Amino acid sequence: MVGLDMAATTKQPNHLIHEPSPYLLQHAHNPVDWWPWGAAAFAQARAGNKPIFLSIGYSTCHWCHVMERESFEDETVAAFLREHFVSIKVDREERPDVDKIYMTFVQSTTGSGGWPLNVFLTPDLKPFFGGTYFPPEDRAGRRSFLSLLQEIATLWQKHATEIATSAGEIHAQMQTLAQAPPGAHALSLEMLRRAGLAFKATYDAVHGGFSEAPKFPQPSRPIFLLRYAQRFNDADAVRMVLHTCDQMAAGGIHDQLGGGFARYSVDGQWRVPHFEKMLYDNAQLAQLYLDACLVGGGARHAEVVRGILEYVLREMTHPEGGFYSAEDADSEGQEGKFYCWTHDELAKLLSPDEFIVVRDYFGITREGNFVDHSHPHPLPGLNVLRLARPDATGADQPLLAAGLAKMRAARARRVRPFRDDKILVSWNGLMLGALARAGVILDEPRYLAAAEQNLAFLQRHLWEAASGTLYHRWRNGKRDVVQLLEAYAFLLAGVLELYQATLAAPTLDFAVELAAAMLRRFYDDAQGGFWQSPPDSPDLILRIKDDYDGAEPAGNSVAALALLKLAAITGRPEFRRAAERTLQRSAAQLDRLPQASSHLLQALDFWVDEPWRVVIAGPAATVEGRQLLRAAHLVYQPHKVVLGNTGAVAEFVRSLPVQERTLAYVCTGNACQPPTGDPARLRTQLQ
Repeated sequence: MVGLDMAATTKQPNHLIHEPSPYLLQHAHNPVDWWPWGAAAFAQARAGNKPIFLSIGYSTCHWCHVMERESFEDETVAAFLREHFVSIKVDREERPDVDKIYMTFVQSTTGSGGWPLNVFLTPDLKPFFGGTYFPPEDRAGRRSFLSLLQEIATLWQKHATEIATSAGEIHAQMQTLAQAPPGAHALSLEMLRRAGLAFKATYDAVHGGFSEAPKFPQPSRPIFLLRYAQRFNDADAVRMVLHTCDQMAAGGIHDQLGGGFARYSVDGQWRVPHFEKMLYDNAQLAQLYLDACLVGGGARHAEVVRGILEYVLREMTHPEGGFYSAEDADSEGQEGKFYCWTHDELAKLLSPDEFIVVRDYFGITREGNFVDHSHPHPLPGLNVLRLARPDATGADQPLLAAGLAKMRAARARRVRPFRDDKILVSWNGLMLGALARAGVILDEPRYLAAAEQNLAFLQRHLWEAASGTLYHRWRNGKRDVVQLLEAYAFLLAGVLELYQATLAAPTLDFAVELAAAMLRRFYDDAQGGFWQSPPDSPDLILRIKDDYDGAEPAGNSVAALALLKLAAITGRPEFRRAAERTLQRSAAQLDRLPQASSHLLQALDFWVDEPWRVVIAGPAATVEGRQLLRAAHLVYQPHKVVLGNTGAVAEFVRSLPVQERTLAYVCTGNACQPPTGDPARLRTQLQ
């Protein structure tokens, strides 16, 4: 169902068969007459005066698979859709701009959202009804999908004009909200204090985390809370974040054998995950655990980072250096089958002594702790691996190591979950930054090399230097034509991390080019902030400024923080000015709803004070230079940037005296502490 081996089926393909998206290809042999998002489908709807059924999801979405199995493979449903609707499939990861418009509509009309996202549109793309998962029959208060289709088709036949008028009014309201000028609201230090207190108030003191079940890691929240803790000297906030990191790392949401994290936990204990693994989650979690490593000094946090990055380099990397998007929750049609173990399976695989240690370590039971209730025939007795008794004694350590090695070897022989191998610039930018920062903090040259190779891949395949154009998706040698703010912003943030880890002048030059292109294409000179899409996007009924930091940070939030850092490095006022106006545009939200702006709060925290500039004056490639560079990164000081004294750096930085040996200057504004060649002294200056 979720693979791409189309030779295995004899079903007649629909219009998705030539699409590059793995998600669309998963649906290419449904009996539903699916069309890809585009002019051809829109023309079909207009010609037949049919409403559009728009279904949005992604290739590793478990409930998307469930609805496909239950409804989109059903011949009766497919025939009804063919007769009464034009059906369009969209990969939300390729087109987050399309998804954002219709998700906003569904959330505003139903109070919730998610995927699959199913929306009914007029032929001119205006929404009039929508929801998420619809079951094949009436269930738990949800209408069956077929009965819903029948009712909407009848309403359209009788009241198409009224529906179109209502949809037009809804569209006008959405447009007014999207283009509303920002209110007069001053940015302040007090916003940071109130936000930190609000986050602390949601803390789960038993299991960690800052929400109820289902629990998403949302790394930007604890990352901000560490910044808050340093600014306001709040040791309690640090304790909360470190406890959360430890609980997540011990839970089933963390792949205890292969590294990396699943998308979220269905319970409040981080025990049972929704098993899909997303590149963007793991990139942000690597950054969180690097912060935790610096703040808490714990080698255990560094090991979590290594596990994440080794997983990405082993399983999620294209031979040329690009990073794949995700791995599915399902394998062989069953959620969690690849990751879970039964009691008897382990008893047969391991020696008796190994089994006892492994059983106690992971809390293995005959009953198991996971059941896939979405499947008509769930597998019995499955255990998600979590650390039930992580304090194995010294005598047990060899037995545990031997048992884990056997389990890894056995799991490697299983059928892996489907891997979405499209390469998205936005998510690659996040992982590029995590690898670069980990490379210097953990003193791991392989990570820096992987980050540099990734940037070279993106520049080669997705960056058009002559026009300053960055495309969003690449797969099987082909790139799309879509341009998105998050591609520019996330890559800019990653490139800045790579520059600060290497001080390579060409990397900074590219960051400047990328920032300038982002400002040209997306910045709103009139009201501040960045549009998600360019002005020449005929397939979009709205231009939106995304400002919600959820599982993925908003493009505006990442752009603001990246531009503030770039301004501190280069001294260019236009970068700081655009970031300031972006912050000011969202000042009311920062004040009243900080939970929606956890990444933008990091930008506000950076903006409030003059940043520290750690200048490595002289060659950074020497032994002295590398030691000073690493020392600058080993201090948790989120208000700093690290830079060299050559290339596109601020004029003041280039004027600093260069000695015979490499020295480090710690500067605030145009005032610097005495230079030092001693890494320990540099770390002291930054504390």
